Amino acid sequence: MPTLRLALCQVNPTVGDLAGNAGLVRSWSRQAADAGAQLVLFPELMLTGYPVEDLVFRRSFVAASRAALHRLAADLAADGLGDLPVMVGYLDADGPPQVSADAQPGRGARNAAAVLHRGEVVATYFKHHLPNYGVFDEDRYFVPGDTLTVVRVGGVDVALTICEDLWQAGGPFAVAREAGVGLVLSINASPYELNKDDVRLPLVRRRAAEAGAPIAYVNMVGGQDELVYDGDSMIVTADGTLLTRAPQFVEHLLVHDLELPAAGTPGGTGALTDGMRVVRHEIPAIPAAPTGPAADGGIIEPVADEAEVWHALVLGLRDYIDKNRFPSVVLGLSGGIDSAVAAAIAVDAVGPDRVVGVSMPSQHSSEHSRTDAEDLAKRTGLDYRVEPIQPMVDTFLANMSLSGVAVENLQARVRGVILMALSNQEGHLVLTTGNKSELAVGYSTLYGDSVGGYNPVKDVWKTLVWRLAKWRNADAVRRGQTPPIPENSIGKPPSAELSPGQLDSDTLPDYDVLDPILIGYVDGDLGRDGLVESGHDPAVVDKVLRMVDTAEYKRRQSAPGTKISMKAFGRDRRLPITNRWREDG
Repeated sequence: MPTLRLALCQVNPTVGDLAGNAGLVRSWSRQAADAGAQLVLFPELMLTGYPVEDLVFRRSFVAASRAALHRLAADLAADGLGDLPVMVGYLDADGPPQVSADAQPGRGARNAAAVLHRGEVVATYFKHHLPNYGVFDEDRYFVPGDTLTVVRVGGVDVALTICEDLWQAGGPFAVAREAGVGLVLSINASPYELNKDDVRLPLVRRRAAEAGAPIAYVNMVGGQDELVYDGDSMIVTADGTLLTRAPQFVEHLLVHDLELPAAGTPGGTGALTDGMRVVRHEIPAIPAAPTGPAADGGIIEPVADEAEVWHALVLGLRDYIDKNRFPSVVLGLSGGIDSAVAAAIAVDAVGPDRVVGVSMPSQHSSEHSRTDAEDLAKRTGLDYRVEPIQPMVDTFLANMSLSGVAVENLQARVRGVILMALSNQEGHLVLTTGNKSELAVGYSTLYGDSVGGYNPVKDVWKTLVWRLAKWRNADAVRRGQTPPIPENSIGKPPSAELSPGQLDSDTLPDYDVLDPILIGYVDGDLGRDGLVESGHDPAVVDKVLRMVDTAEYKRRQSAPGTKISMKAFGRDRRLPITNRWREDG
């Protein structure tokens, strides 16, 4: 039986950076070649980044993607890598990349994969299953492919597939079995959400059984706006054996030797499953089989939930900062748990020298809030500043007659003005720190504590914020480092401190009560009756649902933030602001 040395390049492209992404392909292909690879895989839409969204509608962008693909093929050959087959995702189109006035949006654009060899594009494949749920709008952008591409590489018939093809039964994997392939390649840009790694391996096993062949699965890593990709690339045999698995949230070259059945007489002609056809190509020569010990990529075990989420939040924030070329970030430090966790994430993401934390005390700020903020700054080493807001608030109140909530919101908005002024003056990205529970019920002030360009904890329920803080401190102790988050910030009752003695519990149910209701309503789409049947107090449910439903206009204006749940606000959950339907009647 032939043996192929596969290299799965789990890398971090940037949307729109065709030259930079092609450079990644060249440098990682060189590393793969140095490791003796005979076939190299890169993620879905590697050349353009993913998702490209409405860039698909720009003829110049589609044309640039196609040109970049052919230039990359030539560059790889010029690099001395011409004999090494490289599979890479790119954006293609049927015929000239254009959309006529009477055409449907995106008709003709293709989510594509190509195999590059000896300076040429020797085979292409168009994604068959197009996801149109959650964060995905691929039916808006792409036309599905109807052909399975099979490439004979080193005496093995290898099928090409792309991401969503793996998530649905039938289609390319069923056709791969009918075509008698010995290996299926799956290139992916599969966004992270908590516990998705637990779903991914069983899914790959099901498709491997369906195809009757091993699957080499490579996934993107890195952040793109709200999305973060966790990698978790792997190779699984037809009987479901996990041979090798890459770590999450880091770029990684996974090299593994795979013994495969030799190609036989081509089968699977004519119309097959889902009406798909099979087209075949042959690569005449690949690098010689390496000598010496077999390559074994090893198996990296998934980490605990809190560690997984923390790494996702750090990576998502780091890439948002760096890919958008922000020199640094600034955020308000209240001494509370949310700002403390957001600050610790920021320091882990870009280092303390690029993080500015500002304490903005008012007459209602407790002494411990000030000292806790200062303590966090000392623990993390970030740039710490104090900007008292009371003189500014008093100036407003001397000229306006305000009381109650209006005065509370005024304080929050003065703080927002200070942070934005520092951003304008010094170039920082402002981080806002409202957690998902607060965003859900509208417990925030527009243009006040909600002000900012990015929110590291936007998709993190309050109860999970506490768990993350405890995990991060424990992890620091395990490493012999200083825990970044003051214990007092973790242990004290949460408060906005905008009025005397104010606590979150004055307005909201305890978070241990609130979060399960919100998770059921937001993440699980349960209605009032379903929540009450689950054991929640009807009066509390009615109150919470009213708060959630009437806060949609606030969420529509909120900053982007890293998605870590199955249903994040924004891309995943899209509700009308003007809406008279109420679950509480």
